Amino acid sequence: GVPRCGASLHKPNKALKIELNANANCIWQIQRNANQTIRLVFSHFKFAPSSSCETESIKVFDGPSTDSPLLGQVCDDTDAVPVLESSSDSLTFLVTTNSVAFTRNFFVYYYYFSPGSRTENCGGELTGPNGTFSSPNYPAPYPAFRYCVWHIRAPKNSKINLQFQDFFLELDRNCQLDFTAVYDGPTTNSGLLGKVCGRAQPTFESSSNVMTVVLSTDDTNSYRGFSAQYSSVPLPGPVEPNTTFTCSSDSMRIVLSKSYLASLGFSEAHLQLNDPSCRPLITDSVIFSFPLASCGTIKKDEGHSITYTNTISLAPAGSGITRQKYTEIVAECRMKNNETLEVIYITKTNDIQRMTARGRYNVSMAFYESDLFSKPIQYSPYYVDLNQTLFAEVTLHSTDPNLQVFIDTCAASPQPEFGSLTYDLIRSGCKKDDTVVTYPAFENHGRFKFRAFRFLQSFPSVYLQCDIVICDSNNTNSRCARGCISRQKRDISPYTWKTNTVVGPIRLKRDLRAAEYSESLTEAEAEKTPNLQQYNFYTLAFVVLISNILIVVAVILKHH
Repeated sequence: GVPRCGASLHKPNKALKIELNANANCIWQIQRNANQTIRLVFSHFKFAPSSSCETESIKVFDGPSTDSPLLGQVCDDTDAVPVLESSSDSLTFLVTTNSVAFTRNFFVYYYYFSPGSRTENCGGELTGPNGTFSSPNYPAPYPAFRYCVWHIRAPKNSKINLQFQDFFLELDRNCQLDFTAVYDGPTTNSGLLGKVCGRAQPTFESSSNVMTVVLSTDDTNSYRGFSAQYSSVPLPGPVEPNTTFTCSSDSMRIVLSKSYLASLGFSEAHLQLNDPSCRPLITDSVIFSFPLASCGTIKKDEGHSITYTNTISLAPAGSGITRQKYTEIVAECRMKNNETLEVIYITKTNDIQRMTARGRYNVSMAFYESDLFSKPIQYSPYYVDLNQTLFAEVTLHSTDPNLQVFIDTCAASPQPEFGSLTYDLIRSGCKKDDTVVTYPAFENHGRFKFRAFRFLQSFPSVYLQCDIVICDSNNTNSRCARGCISRQKRDISPYTWKTNTVVGPIRLKRDLRAAEYSESLTEAEAEKTPNLQQYNFYTLAFVVLISNILIVVAVILKHH
């Protein structure tokens, strides 16, 4: 309900869905007479492709106008979920877009809060080789408007494996309402490993002994949250001290020590990627962190994997600064099935250093109310009628827009671990159940529908597990493009990248109605059967009534 370009906002909290075109210059001002602080969350932002911070950005100012101190800036290459806090009860943000014809989308919400209050008491410091933590109130629903940050620090020379054993947050397509974000380092500026919502069991792995986990909630819907555990794994011994290379579904992150660069004859002040405008952040180390398909990254479909490659080299202005032993550093990210490792190896060929790391794509699956796939099922278990049509969608969360999702196999099982007892819906891209209908590939989604099957009649709960194949959408000979593969041809059709995801449980409504009827019947029987105290009261009242009648009769006879 706010104006399309800018507004003056005075409510204690509000969510804004902003859509802007080219050459916009819009100001939103948040101000309220309250002795509180504003927290501003940019949970989703989509700028014009390859835009720079100089021409297109969101600038946040700590005060009532754009003349106030600059609090922070959000750009197309921002590798985080930006959360900014004011120092007073007013805050201003300016959105500027360039001249490129493109529809920009932003989702931002804000709320007032009191720093240091009891409601802000969540998150904390976790140290040691392993540990557990959970969302506030778990397993009861988490509270609204919370921002919890956990800082995990394991022993030196180790990395952190983080596993969410139970995870149930509000689901939406871009995880812009309630979400958990995991960062590869000590702060939320360390490089985003991933952002998750809905129902899942995500796992993450750091490149060092520190990791940061964030939970952010709004006020729309609350669910039970999450329970997580972490463990530390010794690093195999760094190839170079303080030099790491990690890649995920969203980004590549290269950390180079200054001593390592010096040994190669490189000056840290003059480094660049394939795209010369992509320069590093220089602190104690030299850090390149960028979206997977940006900064001139070259993608190659190798049949058994997808590889992203970028090159670190000296900018022309700095080519004569030092005596170079090597001309470039090639960083190669291979997306493998369910693997995330830090630097696998560094090889030296002639005058080229090659760094190789493995990563994985982030995939989720959910049920939807209809074939519009606009309203996900938010509750669990999912109660359905027998033969009811169910709509399922698999989503790939990646910054690479040229990927295709293909549903290779889907099976149902009464056990979430998927033992020997299963029922096939789809196998090798071929429909095995007569009610299955698959939809054409749409952006980064794979969709299909089916009817609730008789498998449900024999078991109280059923889970669905799908094997997902991810291919380069420009490869016309990929596994995704081949569709259904018969048994005879299966051995000559290697997949590009494959993982699986689980959703459920599904249960029949009649079981829910039976349970409710049994409960109501028990309550009705209890109402029909008076307790002993009631019975004694009725008996006493009857005796008293008979006694009074006898007394009245005796009095009448006496007078006669």
